Amino acid sequence: MQNVKKFSQNKNLLLNAKKTKVMDSDISPASSILIDNEALENVTHFNYLGANIEADGKITPDIRKRLAIATSKLKSMMNIWKSQSTPLKMRILKSCIFPVATYGCETWTLTKKDVEKIDAFEMKSYRKILRIPWTARRTNQSILQELGMKERQLLKNIKQLKLKYFGHVVRHNNLKKLCLEGAVEGRRGRGRPRRRWTQEISDWLGFSVSEASILAQDRVGFRSAVWEATSYKDPP
Repeated sequence: MQNVKKFSQNKNLLLNAKKTKVMDSDISPASSILIDNEALENVTHFNYLGANIEADGKITPDIRKRLAIATSKLKSMMNIWKSQSTPLKMRILKSCIFPVATYGCETWTLTKKDVEKIDAFEMKSYRKILRIPWTARRTNQSILQELGMKERQLLKNIKQLKLKYFGHVVRHNNLKKLCLEGAVEGRRGRGRPRRRWTQEISDWLGFSVSEASILAQDRVGFRSAVWEATSYKDPP
């Protein structure tokens, strides 16, 4: 931290101890960090560029936050949902609401409950623009058919964004790639291991991360693999 302070001063930037926070992992808790003999506050979470960063590495709080913000935005546009045609409302939904919900999704590692919440938000959005009350006994499939859709799109969009980001990272020899391929020293804690970010990449593409990294060097080939992994497939 003293080095950060030193180099910042060379650029006429001053570190404010009251505005600077410290977050450490449960595996390796840090000792007190000082700036001008003033201890920095240790926090369990903080907001970085609109995304929630948690000390335990869980992403669910950030997903809930994004969906809550998108829901609020959805409700604030009721005048549009009441007055415009369905095709126009769908374009507005995809360009103004869904990007709010998926902001920062490239770094997410989804749990089953996260997927369920994302799917529920998407269907709630469709019901809202079609002005279908919650009391109406309409199946999700009937709503998709009314919109001319074969499947839900939001989770598919998240997969595409994450896979494209993976390809972007592994094509460059920089700090992001080093962090992706690096390993944390020490012993793993008790209990079932958490699902890893790279594990989702492997599961979605259908081959190992090392194979995906090699394929990503070919932009055209990797783009085709992403399309194949996320495209709709008719049920048998």
